[in-house]
Amino acid sequence: MSKLTLLQKMLRIMSILVLKKYNPKIVSVTGSVGKTSTKEAIFTVLASQFRVRRNEKNYNNEIGIPLTIIGASSGQSSLLGWLGVFLKWIGVMISPLEYPEILILEMGADRPGDIEYLTGFIRSDVGIITDVSLSHIEFFKSIEEISKEKGTLVKRLDEKSLAIINIDNPNVAKLKEQIKSNLLTIGFSEEAEMRATDPALVYSDENNHDIRGLSFKLNYKGTTIPVRLNNVLAKHQIYPALAAAATGVWFQLNLVEIAAALENFASPCGRMNLIEGIKNSTIIDDTYNSSPTSSIAALEVLDEIKDKRKIVVMGDMLELGAETEKGHRNIAKKFLEIKGDIFLGVGQRMRFAVDELSKHNFSKPARNASHSDAGEDNMFSFSDPMDAGKKLQEIIQPNDLILIKGSQGMRMEKVVEEVMATPQKADELLCRQNEEWRKIPFKEV
Repeated sequence: MSKLTLLQKMLRIMSILVLKKYNPKIVSVTGSVGKTSTKEAIFTVLASQFRVRRNEKNYNNEIGIPLTIIGASSGQSSLLGWLGVFLKWIGVMISPLEYPEILILEMGADRPGDIEYLTGFIRSDVGIITDVSLSHIEFFKSIEEISKEKGTLVKRLDEKSLAIINIDNPNVAKLKEQIKSNLLTIGFSEEAEMRATDPALVYSDENNHDIRGLSFKLNYKGTTIPVRLNNVLAKHQIYPALAAAATGVWFQLNLVEIAAALENFASPCGRMNLIEGIKNSTIIDDTYNSSPTSSIAALEVLDEIKDKRKIVVMGDMLELGAETEKGHRNIAKKFLEIKGDIFLGVGQRMRFAVDELSKHNFSKPARNASHSDAGEDNMFSFSDPMDAGKKLQEIIQPNDLILIKGSQGMRMEKVVEEVMATPQKADELLCRQNEEWRKIPFKEV
């Protein structure tokens, strides 16, 4: 038995004993995209009335979730560190604590069997599936396999529990007939039991200069209530708010309380966050991760914002397997559809997007390009984010709107840091700013 397998088994047993002692309610979230934002929205709503804990950092797997249940940080590669985790667990087991009333657990699934493993020792009171799409498909053979894996969470709920599913996603909607628990569907479609309508961007003035957030109407069982998300920009981020509202209703909060709490909801760093850029520009920082679904959704947000020159800086989308070329070419097609003005591609896979743009005569990239592959005035290709950031500094003009996005391994937050108006606030505003991440140099993947 490997050391990692032994560690997983020990943490599993330790977390089972903690759950048995304190018996908290458990809200579990999975999906191809939107897991973390949904977890944070639920935390925002429930924390207004209950003692709540959610997993942080990347603690969404067979190691991180037990650590969240125990309330400990990872021991990393240190034997003393893991001894500290064990001592923490002893303290939790023998000391009288105000343990959280509710645990909110984001469950990741990188490989088949991950959700089955987690649900094997964690009984959820509420299970939420945000989305099933071609994200991180590398270890799955098909979208059907991804759906089966994510669906394990809600199919294992007992009759007294609640499943919350995004009925707008056809792959998720198919799971409806396989659910034995209580069910609450969310979405924009008329079929949704808890429905969002009339989404609209909120500006600071009548001239639509400064974007402040998003508003929508929440409709549930004949009641309609306005909701304002002061720190949210993208329409698809209303889904986390709906999931949070549905969870809040299950825990007997009323809609007015839920709407008030959601005004304080802020998307996690790197997820469609508005940041002030140099030269009075505006940055949409979506650099935490990327997939075809989330990239298309981010571009659709640009389409809704008028009277601004639109610059898109896209890094490679990783782990797409056989869908790599198609996924990147579709980004270019969407960019053309929304009539974007300038495109900067970062990474070898994003060259498919640059090639697709060239096919449509958007621009012709320079031949015999060197390390940072500059094209003509409205299209560029780069091997690394640092060069892309420097070029972006040169081309930004006042009032520009800049979308920056890419998979984690592309380190696109480095681009944001180059062009944000307040780089001294990088630790607060950007993702991957802890000392461990910052020490890791970018390597082409």
